[in-house]
Amino acid sequence: MVKHQPLQQVYEKQLCLSFLTGIYGCRWKRYQRSHDNSSKWECAWFIILCSTFSLLLFWAYFWLEAHNDYNQFNWLLYNRSGEWKDGTVPILATTAVGFSYITFLMILALCHISLGQQLNLYWIHKVVSGVVSISDVWGDEWDIILISLQSTGPFLHIGALAAVTALGWLVAGHVIRAGRTSNVLLVLYMVPLAITSPCIMDRNSLKPRPDVIGRRGAPMLAPENTLMSFNKALQQGVSSLEADVSVSLDGVPFLMRDRTLRRTTNIAKVFPDKQHEDASLFNWTEIRSLNAGQWFLESDPYWTVGSLTGRERNRMGNLTVCSLVEMLRLTARANRSALLNLHRPPPEHPHYKTWIMDTLWAVQRSGISQKRVTWTPDTDRGRVRGLQQTSLEKLSVEEFRHRGISSLTLRYSQASNKDIQDFLVNNMSVMVYPVNEPWLYSVLWCSGVPSVSSDAPQVLRKVPYPIWLMSPYEYCLVWITSDLVSIAIVTGIFIFQKWRMSGMQNYNPEQIMLSAVTRRPSRDVNIMKEKLIFSVCSPCMYQTHNPNVASTILQLTH
Repeated sequence: MVKHQPLQQVYEKQLCLSFLTGIYGCRWKRYQRSHDNSSKWECAWFIILCSTFSLLLFWAYFWLEAHNDYNQFNWLLYNRSGEWKDGTVPILATTAVGFSYITFLMILALCHISLGQQLNLYWIHKVVSGVVSISDVWGDEWDIILISLQSTGPFLHIGALAAVTALGWLVAGHVIRAGRTSNVLLVLYMVPLAITSPCIMDRNSLKPRPDVIGRRGAPMLAPENTLMSFNKALQQGVSSLEADVSVSLDGVPFLMRDRTLRRTTNIAKVFPDKQHEDASLFNWTEIRSLNAGQWFLESDPYWTVGSLTGRERNRMGNLTVCSLVEMLRLTARANRSALLNLHRPPPEHPHYKTWIMDTLWAVQRSGISQKRVTWTPDTDRGRVRGLQQTSLEKLSVEEFRHRGISSLTLRYSQASNKDIQDFLVNNMSVMVYPVNEPWLYSVLWCSGVPSVSSDAPQVLRKVPYPIWLMSPYEYCLVWITSDLVSIAIVTGIFIFQKWRMSGMQNYNPEQIMLSAVTRRPSRDVNIMKEKLIFSVCSPCMYQTHNPNVASTILQLTH
């Protein structure tokens, strides 16, 4: 007589797996999970997730490297909105949150693939992943990506190799099961062939350290275009001072970057009805009566006010607008040079036709040698032959010689390594602006640039040598060594995974003996895998025609 007893099933607790599938696809129950192949729809969403991750990675890299131009970005926002604020803070915060979120989903998806779980992205995650886009509000700055790769390219390659090698264990099993090969690794190993950098050079060919020009003084340490800012710049060892020059209603050249006086003075309190008027439409007495330092203490545009002493705060709170004569006299006493960026007054200005002569008269009154003053405007160059001539426009060498110009001032995005070398060979001096980050300063140093204009001379002062400099031989050695190490590790992982997968394919679940328990179940005996339960212990198994399974069932019933 055959005695039947109920089969008791004891499941192994899989907390980690439940966490992975629950967070990724809201599948917290065991019966909701599946080892079946993912649908084409879910595979498409995985591709979208990978694309979103790549875009956010690119976006985050862009904003990290664009730190050199945060001041320019905030000034651009000010010209659009009329309010000065640090617009980079909300962008960096949202980028950090979005990148962390998508990175977490990517890790969960890779864990699903490595564990053989079916991909099933939750709909909320799909909405967030599908809405990512990149704004073109700062389109002029995209060139910094290509320039920054000259500094970070070799290290990004090593980082990519490390990431791919670390993911080798997770991806190897999926690739072996799919039976497909990929050339991604081969392409990654050959990427250094496309990497070029002026910092890959012989150390003996390195040119002298570029001179640093204080752009509007040291505007991160004191209000721009003020005597205090210029004094701070001189303390940082700058070779020249750069200033923006406007002409007042009564013909006095003064220093002001903006078209109006709203951002850098208290004109809203003193002349509220005239705060939107052009700065050059005020006479010098009115301009001199304005406070030019309180705005810096209140807005703290560069997060540096906290480092000021009490004496410096008091002095800064009483600053006035600086005249061109005061700035040039300070420059002459310090035995430095001056670079002047002139703003022409509007047509209704009484000195619209004589603004050049007004500026030259101020230069003569200051007592500075004309050879120490660099002239940038292209208008009326014939009147200023005694001054140093520089151009803000990128022309041919022949055109520069025809105009009598021996110096060129370029934005860093316009200064390619090839162009710099061509100008230097033809005895043209090149000044690049704005250069506020050590990595950009190092790249330009290796390119042979003689001088740079910076808003942060206190930062560049701490760069006594390029951040990195490698000879071609050293670079090839690092490249080949890192590739070989990665190839060895990835090959070992794939060999082990293939051996492991081949053993699993030869596994026959019908050979497992399931034990029934009458009273007290033993966890060591009664742990059953989910897939085995659904394949063997389903209700229809009693109708099986397989003699091995039938024999196993009979043993369970005794």
